[in-house]
Amino acid sequence: MLIFIFLIIVSAAFYLYYKTKQIRTRLPVRKNWYASRAQIALGSFIAFFGVNQLFIFQTAVTYIIAGIFIVLGLVLIVHNYKANRHYQAFLDEETRLNP
Repeated sequence: MLIFIFLIIVSAAFYLYYKTKQIRTRLPVRKNWYASRAQIALGSFIAFFGVNQLFIFQTAVTYIIAGIFIVLGLVLIVHNYKANRHYQAFLDEETRLNP
């Protein structure tokens, strides 16, 4: 159970890190790339939070809500992983065009 607490904290830290990087950059592709990475971290935060709740509370309502959190987190992770790969293909070109 402590491992999930650690993973929740790490996910939140990565979310804040990438969100700060997104705000600070001026290049549009890099901004979208950081946004997709931040959303991956947010998705993992939501999914780990849902899994952690399964160990804390053992009721039917908790199973339903935790299931929703886990599915929502996985959807965010998968969707933004694809977006991350898409934007990563254009990072070198954007860096080359905007020194």
